[in-house]
Amino acid sequence: MAKLHRIDSGNPHSAPTFFSRRELQQLLDLYSRGVARGEWRDYAIDQRGNSAVFSIFRHTHEHPLFSIAKRADGGEYVVHSGPQRLARASSLPDALSVLKKRRTLHVVK
Repeated sequence: MAKLHRIDSGNPHSAPTFFSRRELQQLLDLYSRGVARGEWRDYAIDQRGNSAVFSIFRHTHEHPLFSIAKRADGGEYVVHSGPQRLARASSLPDALSVLKKRRTLHVVK
């Protein structure tokens, strides 16, 4: 009989990383403001290795516009837009400040 082996990038003895209720409140508050402006339409929460990731999408079937990762090692937060790292901070509000400042410009004819 074949044996099954779990392929995992993290340490099997380490606890998984999650967003706290307060962190989720901050993330969903930012997301809801983007939805109200008509810029964002979907989000996802994932666990990748030793990090929890909150991703924001313009459309459901696209790549995420932004990903906010909480890393287990050191408790840092990293904000990405595609392959580009926009911010790295030791607190979630500091990391999210880069998205609060970022605005899209719309051409009005």
